[in-house]
Amino acid sequence: MRDLNPECYLFRQVKMPVLRSLSRVAQQVLQAPACGCQPITVAVRNISFSPRQVTSDASFHSVSFSETDHPKVLITGGLGQLGVGLAKLLRRRFGNNNVILSDIRKPPSHVFHSGPFIYSDILDYKNLREIVVNNRITWLVHYSALLSAVGEANVALARAVNITGLHNILDIAAEHGLRLFVPSTIGAFGPTSPRNPTPDLCVQRPRTIYGVSKVHAELMGEYYHHRYGLDFRCLRYPGIISADSQPGGGTTDYAVQIFHDAVKTGKFECNLRSDTRLPMMYIEDCLRATLEVMEAPADTLSMRTYNINAMSFTPAELAGEVQRQLPDLQVTYSLDQVRQDIADSWPMNPTMRTRRDWGWKHEYDLPELVQTMLAFIGSEARVAQAS
Repeated sequence: MRDLNPECYLFRQVKMPVLRSLSRVAQQVLQAPACGCQPITVAVRNISFSPRQVTSDASFHSVSFSETDHPKVLITGGLGQLGVGLAKLLRRRFGNNNVILSDIRKPPSHVFHSGPFIYSDILDYKNLREIVVNNRITWLVHYSALLSAVGEANVALARAVNITGLHNILDIAAEHGLRLFVPSTIGAFGPTSPRNPTPDLCVQRPRTIYGVSKVHAELMGEYYHHRYGLDFRCLRYPGIISADSQPGGGTTDYAVQIFHDAVKTGKFECNLRSDTRLPMMYIEDCLRATLEVMEAPADTLSMRTYNINAMSFTPAELAGEVQRQLPDLQVTYSLDQVRQDIADSWPMNPTMRTRRDWGWKHEYDLPELVQTMLAFIGSEARVAQAS
């Protein structure tokens, strides 16, 4: 169980040995004969503290990235699509055994056998710290979070996972000198944020617990960077489009649903207005951007939290591009006001310092996105029919 009182932990681990040493010296002085002996001195080393009040020179500190050929990476919340995809990319680059997926769920067989996997609960501070120490972790990618729909249904759980869990991650990363990546989202902006364009730095007043927790993560990460020197890095993800995932009812999921419906039924009903412009990115670009910001030299980063984007389009523009490939696709619109209100509070076109600071450039524009999605989903449909 995680020690809920860091001060008690400090007293046991650091102060008690020092006090015992001083006590023994005092007893020796009191018992010594009254003579002109030299005074007894005690050398007490200076002790510096991490946010969790743990000695900074503890012998179990993990090796820094500069001392290894490749980083040792831990991905929390790793069974989501982004975690699994990033693990594949990092393992190709750094070696299979240098990237550890972790989650509190049981992994499917193909994930379990693809590389190292370990159980990790981000709310269990001691267990998480043990994993970092025992595996000599140097990079930590923190994907564990409750997303907007689930978070609104259970605010208390979202607060625990997205905020308390984040604090555990920050403290461990600062204590062990890790390079830490925490994704944020366009949901960190709100209805009072400028929408077109949306600067990296502007007012942020989100109205969901997910958005609030991501603003909190951005600010805490930057605070730890300035206060403790933590190498914190963050990208605000736009809507992520992938053929591997099924739509889950999110605001940007129409941009995935249209491809499934186009291939299976030839009919698609969109729940947003036809002119609703939102930023989007194909998953391969998203994963590559994450790797690039982690590898970027620290002196090239002018800030710690960046907007990231590839393209911005409306449902009508997406439908038109799909109809170039499938002319018989029928598209209708049935407004979902809740989702529309959320979409209207999000950026239409974020600005990006990433292009200037570390040379970010996306590869998938709308035509390439449509061709890739239709090819993948179409091949899946043909396999299903054949079986």
